[in-house]
Amino acid sequence: MSFTVNGTASAEEPRPGQCLRTFLRGLGWFGVKKGCDAGDCGACTVWLDGEPVHSCITPAFRARGRSVTTVEGLAQGGALHPVQQAFLDAQGFQCGFCTAGMIMTAAALDGDQRRDLPAALKGNLCRCTGYRAVADAIDGTVHADGARNLGAPAGPAVVTGAARFTADVPPEGVLAGLLHAKLLRSPHAHARIVSIDSGAALAVPGVVAVLTHADAPEVLFSTGRHELDTDDPFDTRVFDPVVRFRGQRVALVVADSEAAAEAGCRALAVAYEVLPAVFDPEAAMAPGAPRLHADKPGDAGIHDPLRNVVAEFHSEIGDTAAGFAAADAVHEATYRAQRVQHAHLETHCAIAWLDPDGRLTVRTSTQVPFLTRRALAQVLGLAPERVRVLCGRVGGGFGGKQEMLVEDVVALAALRTGRPVKLELTREEQFTATTTRHPMAVAVKLGARRDGRLTAVALRAVSNTGAYGNHAGGVLHHGCGESIAVYNIPAKKVDGYAVYTNTVPAGAFRGYGLSQLIFAVESAIDELARRLGIDPVAMRRLNAIRPGDPMVGTSTDQGDVAYGSYGLDQCLDLVEGALERGPALAPPPGNWATGRGVALSMIHTIPPRGHFADARIALRPDGGFALTVGTAEFGNGSTTTHVQIAAGVLGAAPADIAVHQSDTDGGGHDTGAYGSTGLVVAGRAVERAAEALRGRILAAAAARLGGNPEAWRLAPGLATDGTHRLPLAEVAAAEPALEGHGRFDGTPRSIAFNVQGFRVAVHRVTGAIRILQSVQAADAGHVVNPMQCRGQVEGGVAQAIGAALYEHLDIDAEGRVTTPVFRAYHIPAFADVPVTEVLFAQTHDALGPLGAKSMSESPFNPVAPALANAVRDATGVRFAELPLAADRIHAAVAAAAGR
Repeated sequence: MSFTVNGTASAEEPRPGQCLRTFLRGLGWFGVKKGCDAGDCGACTVWLDGEPVHSCITPAFRARGRSVTTVEGLAQGGALHPVQQAFLDAQGFQCGFCTAGMIMTAAALDGDQRRDLPAALKGNLCRCTGYRAVADAIDGTVHADGARNLGAPAGPAVVTGAARFTADVPPEGVLAGLLHAKLLRSPHAHARIVSIDSGAALAVPGVVAVLTHADAPEVLFSTGRHELDTDDPFDTRVFDPVVRFRGQRVALVVADSEAAAEAGCRALAVAYEVLPAVFDPEAAMAPGAPRLHADKPGDAGIHDPLRNVVAEFHSEIGDTAAGFAAADAVHEATYRAQRVQHAHLETHCAIAWLDPDGRLTVRTSTQVPFLTRRALAQVLGLAPERVRVLCGRVGGGFGGKQEMLVEDVVALAALRTGRPVKLELTREEQFTATTTRHPMAVAVKLGARRDGRLTAVALRAVSNTGAYGNHAGGVLHHGCGESIAVYNIPAKKVDGYAVYTNTVPAGAFRGYGLSQLIFAVESAIDELARRLGIDPVAMRRLNAIRPGDPMVGTSTDQGDVAYGSYGLDQCLDLVEGALERGPALAPPPGNWATGRGVALSMIHTIPPRGHFADARIALRPDGGFALTVGTAEFGNGSTTTHVQIAAGVLGAAPADIAVHQSDTDGGGHDTGAYGSTGLVVAGRAVERAAEALRGRILAAAAARLGGNPEAWRLAPGLATDGTHRLPLAEVAAAEPALEGHGRFDGTPRSIAFNVQGFRVAVHRVTGAIRILQSVQAADAGHVVNPMQCRGQVEGGVAQAIGAALYEHLDIDAEGRVTTPVFRAYHIPAFADVPVTEVLFAQTHDALGPLGAKSMSESPFNPVAPALANAVRDATGVRFAELPLAADRIHAAVAAAAGR
C-alpha cells in the first residue's frame, strides 16, 4: 500500500510520467480539476503531507509513501471544514470550478499569510467572482440580507468536491469501454488538404479509429447557437477539406487512452496545398484579397463572400451632415478593442455514447443543450428524438459555450465506433482553436453644441470575425445599436462590416459587441465634454434617454423593447456621489498623477427574435416540489433564483424544492443560458409554472378540506392560518399528478443600465496604473438575491479590468496565436483586482420575474471606457486602443511631454 489519499490506502501505481492530478482523478477524486496542466491556475491544488501543491505539475510518484488530501478529505466526521463552511456562508464561488483548489490553498494558510492574501493566493485563479467573495470567505465576512441571500443549491456539493462537472464521470456503467479522442489541427492559416494517410496512426497500439473529412457529413452549419438558426451563416463543416486558420480541425484520432490518441495524431501524414492568407479585415475587403468562403452556396447566409464580408449594414436616421454642421465642437477618432479570450477554467469537453436503445447521448459543457441537440440532429442526419444532450455543472462560459465546438466530433466518433468517446480540450486549444471576443476598429465622429447637446453621431465599425462567421452579424448589430440608442441624438449614421480573415474565429463574448462599441462611444463623449468644458457626468445626464423617449440605434423600430423600468438617472447619481466622497485608497507617494472617469451602458435584457423557456414543477409525494428547467448552471446563479422564485410563489422552504435541469429529456424547450436570460426568461417560466401549480394545489385542498380555494390563498404561502401549512403530503397522496407548467417567449424585452466610475493613479514615468477606487451602479430591477447579484457585478468588473488593462490574445504575421497559455495571457489574479463598490438602483421592472432584470453580462460593458476616461483625466492624453498597457501609456505620455 504505497499511496494514502484522504486517509485511505491504495495499491494503485501511477503510469510512468503520470502527474498527480490525473492519477487522483483516476482513483475517483474528481474534486481535483484540470484548468491548465501548467501550474498556472491552481484548480488542481491538493495537499501533500499538509502542504498545498499544484497536482498537475507534481509527478505522481512523489506522493508514494506520503499523505495526499483532496477537497473531499477536508470534511471530518460529517462536518464541513471551517473554510468550506466559510465559502458557503460568503457565497465565495460562482461556477465553482476553481473552488476546490481555492479552498485547499485557503485552508492551509497561517495567520501571516491570511493578512497578505494577494501573495497567498497568487497561484489560484478565478474567472467568475472578482475575488471579493473569496476574500470575504477567508476573512469570515458575510454580507447578509436575510433570506433573500439564499446560497446556491449546489453549494455544499461545490465546496466538498462532490459537484460533478462534465468530465467528472467514472469510466464505468454506461461509459464502460470509454475511448479518448484528440484532434490533429492545421499548421497553416489557409490550405487545401491534398491527402491524409492514416495508416501509421491506425498502427499505433490502442488507436481505434481515425476520422477525417472523408468520414464526416458535408452538411454546412454554424458553431454559433441561436434560437433562429439563420442568425448565423452556414459556413462550417465537421471536417473541411479546406482549413482557414492555424488550429482548425483536420482529423480526430480515437484511442483507448489520451496518450495513444496523441501518438496517433503525431503519426498522421497530411499533405497540404498552402493558399494565400489574409489577417487584416480592411485588407480582406480589398480587391485581390484571398476569398475565404467563395465556395459556399448563395443561401449560406454570407453577405458578400467575394469581399470576405459575412455581414454588413448601413443606416442613417436624420441628417448627419446637417447635425455636424450645427455642432460647435466635433470629435473624430478611431478606437480599437482587441481579441480577448473567455478563459473559463473548465475547458470545452464532451462525452458521447449510445444508450441501450441506440440513442445518441452527449454529456457536454454547454450553455445551450437544447440548441446543441437540434444542431447535432441536423448535422448528423438524426431525428431529434434520437439525440439527448445533458450537462453536469458547467465551469464558466461567458458566451464561449454558446457554441458547438466539440459535441459534433465526439458524437460522430461514438456513432462510428459504437463506444463512448470523450474529448477534453487542452488550455492551449482553448486559446488557439475555440473563439474569442471580436476585435473591432470603430471610427467615431460625434458633434455637440456648446451647451452639451449632441447633434450627430457617425460610426464605422469593422469587426474581425476570423475564419468563420459564428455570431458575426449579431455581435455587430447589437454593439452598434444599443451603444448609441441610449442617447438622444437627432442624427445617427452607422456603417458596419463583419469580415472574414485567416485567424482564430471570434464568437459570442460577455456583452456581445457592446464592450467594443461602448469603449468608442463613451470615450468620444468624454473627450467632447472636456473640449466643451462640461462635466462628463452632466453631459451624459443631458443627453441620455428617459422614459418615453424612442430608443433609436440603427433603426427607428424599437420592436418589442420597452421601458419595463428606468434607473439610469439613479445610477449616475450613485456613482457620482461615491466618487465625490473620495477614493477608497490614497494616491501612492511619488511621481503619480490622479484622475477619475465614468462611463454608462444600456443593454436589452433579452436577445431579439425569440428566446424561449419551458418549466415544470410537480408536487412530490413527501410534500416537496420537483422543478424541471432547461437552463444550464455555469455560475450565472439562475438555479438559485429559480428556487427562490418557485419558493416565493408556493410559500415553500427553498430546501423543499429539488431542481432537475440542463437535460433535453426533461421535456419542453429552453433556448439557453445566454444574454442573461436565465433569470428573466427561464425565471418567468418558473414563475408561471409555480403559479399554475399553486392554483391546482389550492383547488385540490379546498375540494378535500372544504371551503373556497380563495380562502386558502394567504400570502405569501400556502397556509390555513399564520402558523399551520396545508398538509401537502396528504394533498399529494390524494392528487398524485399535480403539476404546473409555464412557458415564456422572451417578449416584450426591457432595458437595464450600468454606470462605472474609477479613480486612478498613473505613474508619470513608467505608465503604470493603480486603481484607487472602483464603483459600479446597476439598474437590476428588484434584486432577487443581493449577494449573488453583487457577485455577478464584481466578477464582470474584474473580467473587464483584465480586458482593459492587460489581456490580449496575440496573432503573429503568419496567423499563429502567440499567447496560448495563462503565463502568456494574463487574466486577473487576486492581487490585480480592486474592491468594487456595488450600488443598486431602486427600481421594479414591470416585465421581469418579481420585478427583476438581467445583470450577468452587462457589468462588463462600461469598464474599459471608464478606465480610459480616468487615465485621460490623469494624463491629459486620450488612449484610443486597448489594452491600456503601461508601455503604451509611457510612450504616449512621454511624447505629449516632448520627451
